[in-house]
Amino acid sequence: MCDSYDCVIIGGGPSGSTVATLLAQQGHKTLLVERSEFPRFHIGESLMPETYWVFKRLNMLPKMKASHFVKKYSVQFTNPAGKDSQPFYFDEKVPHECSQTWQIVRSEFDQMMLENAAEHGVEVWSSTNVTDIVLEPGEGDLPRAKGVVVSRAGEKPRTICAKVVVDATGTNALLSRRLNIRQRDPMLRKMSIFAHYRGARRDVGKNEGATLVLATPNQDGWFWYIPLPDDIVSIGVVAEPESLLGRGTPERVLDEQIRNCRGLDDRMANAARVSEVRVLSDFSYRATRCAGDGWVLVGDAFGFLDPIYSSGVFLAMKSGELAADTIHEALLKNDLSAEQLGKWGPKLCEGMQAIRNIVYAYYTKGFSFGKFIRAFPHYKHNITELLVGDVFRPEVKEVFNALATMAPLPDPIPLESPASVAVT
Repeated sequence: MCDSYDCVIIGGGPSGSTVATLLAQQGHKTLLVERSEFPRFHIGESLMPETYWVFKRLNMLPKMKASHFVKKYSVQFTNPAGKDSQPFYFDEKVPHECSQTWQIVRSEFDQMMLENAAEHGVEVWSSTNVTDIVLEPGEGDLPRAKGVVVSRAGEKPRTICAKVVVDATGTNALLSRRLNIRQRDPMLRKMSIFAHYRGARRDVGKNEGATLVLATPNQDGWFWYIPLPDDIVSIGVVAEPESLLGRGTPERVLDEQIRNCRGLDDRMANAARVSEVRVLSDFSYRATRCAGDGWVLVGDAFGFLDPIYSSGVFLAMKSGELAADTIHEALLKNDLSAEQLGKWGPKLCEGMQAIRNIVYAYYTKGFSFGKFIRAFPHYKHNITELLVGDVFRPEVKEVFNALATMAPLPDPIPLESPASVAVT
């Protein structure tokens, strides 16, 4: 006999906490297993405004409004010559409080989300490793998840049974790696080097909390510039590995890249680094399946896009919301098939593809949103909608025909229908 739950979620980041909270709200017996002890550092500090609606369902809005996180009203782009674009204000089309979002400290934010899950009835086990996912043959060679094996300090490993196992393990992507269903985006093979700084200049007024996206001199990469609380700014460069590797230590490379970036020079004149320099690689991938019999992938465990538009947390939470609603329906129907548990996937993939289109556009030599808006001024609101995260309505696709005249757009990554997948 083993302890049994309706759903076990592996990973306590934004996607895992979202799934867990929404299922517990519906009365399902839910266990969330997180290997770390929060708070812990994580990158991905800027939110898209459309997270508002997921926060509302999670009862997180009062906590976000009471936080010290910097308020974000806009995004601004700087070209290779250091010229700033006009800000893209999120409230230009919809003057509603949902048009304002936040620049978050992930260690604090993730802990808030996890505590919120516990407050809603989720059983949370921190400092607990999932050492295995229990899979057995399903129909054909399709694996069916039946539970997980966990290891806690001072205890023997034990098996936890679950009707549904949710992989929210982030870039570790426990299940998609094991099932060999993860596909990298060959055109977005990037890495980043980043750190936190104190004393960097911020814009004033409504633009004080804006995310800045600054092109590198040869337009072969870009910088993020994200204002955080306590006079801290998160700054990172994203580019192809070949342009960053082999030039010395990460500290030296980041310093050199900052010095060479027009638009950062004056902002960083009085700044001092106050954190270690970190490196991440292998951006942009996606699993070809979002679910199987008894299992679901959410957040970065399903897919991750180049972070240029700060879509990571939003897509993680949105995938968690869509998956939770589908799992709730599956549990009510007692249908834990891949077909049922994967019903939410096409909708999320359409939204991811919309963001992926504008990622590809940004990396096109000679492209800029300033040029695009001058050529197609009537589409400015559509671009703002994409930057807000309003990417799930069919109308957002109207802009892509015009965008394709200035930048090659990628073909969608197929989302396979349930089929045999060999367990390795």
